[in-house]
Amino acid sequence: MKTYSAKPADIEKKWVIIDAEGVVLGRLATHVAMRLRGKHKATFTPHMDMGDNVIVINADKVQMTGNKRTDKKYYWHTGHPGGIKHRTAGQILEGAHPERVVMKAVERMLPGGPLSRAQMSNLRVYAGAEHPHEAQSPEVVDVASMNPKNTRSA
Repeated sequence: MKTYSAKPADIEKKWVIIDAEGVVLGRLATHVAMRLRGKHKATFTPHMDMGDNVIVINADKVQMTGNKRTDKKYYWHTGHPGGIKHRTAGQILEGAHPERVVMKAVERMLPGGPLSRAQMSNLRVYAGAEHPHEAQSPEVVDVASMNPKNTRSA
């Protein structure tokens, strides 16, 4: 028996849309990361970009458990001495770009490297319910109904 290794011609990429409204951030990110890598497929090959194109809508309505909305901090450095800064998850979700919380959560669940950066280009996150990808006719995946723990009411 030989080990199967997918060729570029064998890869079929689908378009998937996920509604993040009321879904817990970590559980959403694990599902999206699995879809981006292609681990849900029986023909998964670790060194190939064989994941789906994922569209996440309503990223501003994502939920967090516990006190993460006020306690979780995202750090960055300005490059100047003493220039470390931070924002809480709540500040980012209420700010101009709430989709960055979902992007960072998914990015940090992928292994680092050139392949992961290529797979991240297959992710599109939108704060509202509108998206410009109707022409791709994406299929809807309901993460909220997969497990009762996936949702949380505010």
